[in-house]
Amino acid sequence: MADLKKFYFSDYEDRVPEPPLPHSLAIETVWQCLAMCTIGLGVWYLSWRWMHSFNMDAIWFSAIVFAAELCAFIGLMLYVHNLWSVNDTPQVAAPEFSKDVISDGGNKTPISVDVFLPTYNEDPEMTRYSIRDAKAIKYPYSLDLRIHVLDDGNRTEMQKVADEEGVNYITRPDNVGYKAGNLRNGMSLTQGDFIVILDSDTRPFPTILENTLGYFRDKKVAWVQTPQWFYDIPKGRSLVWEWTKRYGRIGGLFAKSLERFMGPITVGRDPFINDAKLFYDVIQRRRNGMNISFCCGAGSIHRREAVMEAALKSYAQSIKEDVDKFVSYSKPENDVQNLRQAVHRELSISTRLTPYKFHVSEDIYTSILLHSDRARQWKSVYHPYVESKMLSPLDIQSWAMQRFKYAGGSLDILINDFPLFQNGLNFRKSLMYAATFWSYLTPLWIVVFITAPLIALFTGLSPINAYSIDFFAHLLPFLIIHEAAAVFATWGIDNRQGKMLNVAFFSLNLAALWSVLRGKEIKFHVTPKQRNDQRHIRLVAPQIAVVYFTIIAIVFALTQAWYVPESTDLGLLTVNIFWAMYNANCMTVLINAALWTPDKEKEHALDVKNRLKKWATV
Repeated sequence: MADLKKFYFSDYEDRVPEPPLPHSLAIETVWQCLAMCTIGLGVWYLSWRWMHSFNMDAIWFSAIVFAAELCAFIGLMLYVHNLWSVNDTPQVAAPEFSKDVISDGGNKTPISVDVFLPTYNEDPEMTRYSIRDAKAIKYPYSLDLRIHVLDDGNRTEMQKVADEEGVNYITRPDNVGYKAGNLRNGMSLTQGDFIVILDSDTRPFPTILENTLGYFRDKKVAWVQTPQWFYDIPKGRSLVWEWTKRYGRIGGLFAKSLERFMGPITVGRDPFINDAKLFYDVIQRRRNGMNISFCCGAGSIHRREAVMEAALKSYAQSIKEDVDKFVSYSKPENDVQNLRQAVHRELSISTRLTPYKFHVSEDIYTSILLHSDRARQWKSVYHPYVESKMLSPLDIQSWAMQRFKYAGGSLDILINDFPLFQNGLNFRKSLMYAATFWSYLTPLWIVVFITAPLIALFTGLSPINAYSIDFFAHLLPFLIIHEAAAVFATWGIDNRQGKMLNVAFFSLNLAALWSVLRGKEIKFHVTPKQRNDQRHIRLVAPQIAVVYFTIIAIVFALTQAWYVPESTDLGLLTVNIFWAMYNANCMTVLINAALWTPDKEKEHALDVKNRLKKWATV
């Protein structure tokens, strides 16, 4: 058996994931109370804004800012609905026979599982890690487990690795449908009762099937999603080391003094905020109460019957719509029924059955398709324990490519398919999907929040008629309770950087939205699985511009106040400087990520290692 090639992530093999956040009924109750207070105060504030605060001298400015606040408040209500409560699906013991989980399973037939490893241009030796971990999957009973490498790159090197590891190698002559097409091709050549979907860098734990197949005892469960855990996230560097390196001994002493008051401070940890704990441990987990956790691709286990049945229904509906459209346009002189049959026969031959929608976001498309099946009422389960590990994008270009793909794919579904009112989706399920789609529209009002304080500082125009006591009396209670609610909603997770990223990400989300509106296809680009040490400053040019114009605006406004104090509105100056500085600070998350390179990580690790050696010899 071939030896494993050493990659940068080989140094992280001993890392283990954290357990899911413990559920506290007391904290959840506090969160729910604060959330309701936040909604109430938000309605109170917006009502006051609408009736009493518009600046009639700049009505357009007031209206645009109010509209942005209203859109943000809608997002807040969707967020509250999504995060309302934790209702974990009880874990069930692993089934022994297929009859326990399959409607027409044999009496003593072992469960059959296909593990799919779709790949395109990733290093075959890296995929070898995933293959070996898949081969190490354990199960307490007899199991028909088959591993398939789905190679869309059609590479002899990848086939050689698959042959050496004794797993099945599947390829195809084209790349139609990207990853979704690759999965469809794999399904057509396999027969397992269940399908485990991994990425080429996703390495399953031995327990993945033992801990998840039990959920399928409920014959309505279509898939189980497990958390995606990035085990190669940088640990970061101590502030003392960083400041000593930058500013010498004095900087190190100052950092030590700072840590005495604030505790240990780490910089450079997870520069791209890849830790998905907020999404999986909070957002996904709280969708379990309605059995509507979304499919996220890698780390999911699917019931083949559900996927194929939904595909057949979608296939039949697609042909029916095309036939109806053709017949309505043709105005036939002959018998309509004969024409309809002929067209139906031709389309049945030419239309391809697509179990996974040929789309860059095939995972959420699959979710919508199955959740909207009114006849079968398919469920999904989120299993909160980590059952695999994968690699994160660790350079700004790879990270931006991945985020652009997520945003563009979701927006494409929203704008071109508008699935929120599918027949099988009830109101609350639609709201869950609406929360996801709405989050990708946030740059439309975030741009307003970024530019409004700059306009106010440069021109003296205000979006409200006065920064009065009445204004602060309505705004501050809402902001304070909102922040407190956010803390309890995500208790156990530090989401400060995540909130900053939500603002800083405006330019990439806008680019994705613009591409979709122009009708430009959001293509599937495989996220690189190796670090790129280059700094792509151009990707954060909009963020740098925000910081640049913020500094100019503040200097300009303060200069004006200094020379013409009698015409200075102190409330306008104070509020908008604070607002602009907050926005500029949010931009630093992406700017720092663009400047980050793994060189410092290696240097810090080597320095720590040398110090340990030195202490050991003393």
